[in-house]
Order: sequence, then structure tokens, then C-alpha cells
Amino acid sequence: MKLAKLSLAAIVALGVSAFADVENVKFSGNAKLYYGTVDAGKADLFDKKGAYGQAAATVAVSADLADGVAGKLSATGLSTLGLENNLVSATWAGFAGGVDAQWWVDEAWLAKTFGNTTFKVGRQELDTPLAFSEKWNIAENTFDAAVLLNSDLPETTLVAAWVGRGNGSNDGGVVAGVVNGSDPFTTYWKDGAYAFGGITKLIPMTTAQVWYYDVVNVAQAWWLQADADLKDLIPSLLAGVQYSNIDVEGVSDNASAWAAKLGYSIDALKLCAAYSSTDSDGPVAIANTATGLAVQDGNRFSGSQTKLYTEAWWNYGYVGAPDVDTFMISAGYDMEDIADFYAQYTAADAGKKSPVGDMNEFALTASKSFGNLNTTLAYIYTDADNQNDGDSYNTIQVYLTYNF
Repeated sequence: MKLAKLSLAAIVALGVSAFADVENVKFSGNAKLYYGTVDAGKADLFDKKGAYGQAAATVAVSADLADGVAGKLSATGLSTLGLENNLVSATWAGFAGGVDAQWWVDEAWLAKTFGNTTFKVGRQELDTPLAFSEKWNIAENTFDAAVLLNSDLPETTLVAAWVGRGNGSNDGGVVAGVVNGSDPFTTYWKDGAYAFGGITKLIPMTTAQVWYYDVVNVAQAWWLQADADLKDLIPSLLAGVQYSNIDVEGVSDNASAWAAKLGYSIDALKLCAAYSSTDSDGPVAIANTATGLAVQDGNRFSGSQTKLYTEAWWNYGYVGAPDVDTFMISAGYDMEDIADFYAQYTAADAGKKSPVGDMNEFALTASKSFGNLNTTLAYIYTDADNQNDGDSYNTIQVYLTYNF
């Protein structure tokens, strides 16, 4: 039957067109091809055994529905394109089923605005300090959630959210793909989580955030942050401070961390320096609870990202781990008509109680857009006590994304 050959986008279009009140229907998406190679272990750069690669495609449709309701439906598919036959030995998204092509619905939500209040429910991305969609992978983790936003207070946004399920992986990645007809999304920890936040610009030159989380029957957490643009005092100077605390149920010691940063820009050059420190007795990492809080197996190490200013460019899981002091410096330069260059050095110094060792990373990237095609070439030097038998190694990555 010809109908069986219709694309997902065409099928969605047929369904949407059945509603007379549907307006502003927009189709969008992207196609990605990511490749990485390391010279760790017995592998040399560009050897198959030290390389990983994958392709992804996302197709989305959004529309304004009846009674002021907006909606979006998005699906993502993954494939190795046969790269495992001669070029790579691993994939970016560690999904079940090996190298088989897989797909899943990563976004499916409805949103309605009442005055200064917006309610959004369904499968969606989140961006909060301790529960968020990580963007480093070829596919992002998303959530089944209900989010309420209100801006009645001057220069202030209040947020309340319920997170029921997610597809974040405990190794810091994303659980991707429909396996034997099953959905990759599972319950968010034991019984879901609540999040409440306030973001305000009432303090002069400052954006302040306060967040409280209740991961039901697992942990409660706070995140405090203030970022100041000091241009009225010192032109081009930025400053920020962060503090977080996680109280794990049934554990006597809390996990905590603080961080501070200074930034300065000169025309196309942007400089930043930051420092962070985590509590030596913390039972978990100060990091994304959506991709590995690591309390179920008693392991305090988590491969997930942290929103601390000092987070490494690539080697996640060190900065937010207990008993780690980290220093980070970075520089970005937009060379007009050539490329955007970025360099970052991260030094994580682990104490005696830390579940991780020392880690030093230097990352250098060059990014350039050619119309709808975004390209990035990255070089990463890693020297970590608990990687590659303590020997340093190099990584080269290529990111290609075509947006449509």
C-alpha cells in the first residue's frame, strides 16, 4: 500500500490538517553525523577500535491549536549507517540493541497560556540546575513532565514542575530507541520528582535563581545562583556565584558545592575563570539527577554533567564529585568569516575521600556554519588518574548538523 510508505512528517501533517482551527503548522528538524576517535589503550587515532560514530535524524511538527493551545511532536532516529563495518567500534548514544537502527518520540507536548501563566504538559526538554536535558550527545534526554510558569511578579519568573519519567541513562547518556515495542522512558527515580524555582532580575545588574527539588523518597536539594553583569561599574566584567546542597534520605551527610566565576569580554574575545569546591563527605555528586545520581548502588561517582561553572568540556563526572576542587579557564574568539574558536582548560584536584582521581583536560574547538550546516572540530587532551591506566591520551571529534 502506498500509505505504508508515507513519512512520519507526512502522517502527522494528515492528522493535523483534520482540525480546522489548527494554524501556523511548522515542520523542522535536523540530521546529525558525529564521529570521535581516541589514542587510548592499544588504539591509535582513527583506528576502528578507538573510534565511535553515529547518525541521527529528528523530525518535528509544531502548531497553534484551538483555544490558544500550542503543541509539538518530535521523533528522533539513530543509525550507524554501517560505520561499524570498517570505521568505528562504538556509538555515541549507548542504546540497547547494539547497532540496530532505532527511533523514539522525544517530544510530545501541549502548552496553554492564561495571562502571565503558561502550563506545559507532556514529553519535553527541561533546563533546570539539577534536572536538565544534556546537549553534548547526538541525542538529548527528555522528560514526561508538567511545568507551570508565572511572571505576575515584576522581572520575576516562578516555576513549578512535576517530573514523572525520563530517558536519562545512569552513565550520563540517554536511553534511546524502542526495543521490542517498549518505550525507553522509565519512572524518574522511585516515584518522580517535584521542582520549584524562582528567577528574578530585581537585584540591580543581577539575575538570581533559587531552586528546590524533591526527588520523592530519594533526596531533597537546593540550588542558589546569582550572575551579575557589572558593566555599570567595570565595562565588560561578569561575575557569578553558585551554591548547591543535596540531602539524600537515610544518609547522615549532605552533598554540597560552591562555585564562583569572573568573565571579561573585549570585542570578539571572551575570557572566563572559575573555581569550585565540593564537600568531602558528600554521598552523591552535585550533578544532573536525570542522568545518574548514583545512590542506588552506593557509588558516589556519576557520569552526568554538572551546571557548576567549572564543568569540563568533555570529561564529565569529576567536577561535581565529592571532595574535588576544580579550576577552569576559557577563552572564546569569533574570527569573522573564518570560524568561532574556543579553548578551555579544566583541572580537577581530587581529595582523599573522593571516588574519582585527579583529572586535567584541555579542549580546543573550531566551529563554522555554512548556511544550514553547522560544523565543529574538537581536540581534547585528557590526563585522568582513573582513565587509560593513568596515561594521558588525545581525542578528536567531528560534529556535523544540518538544520531544516
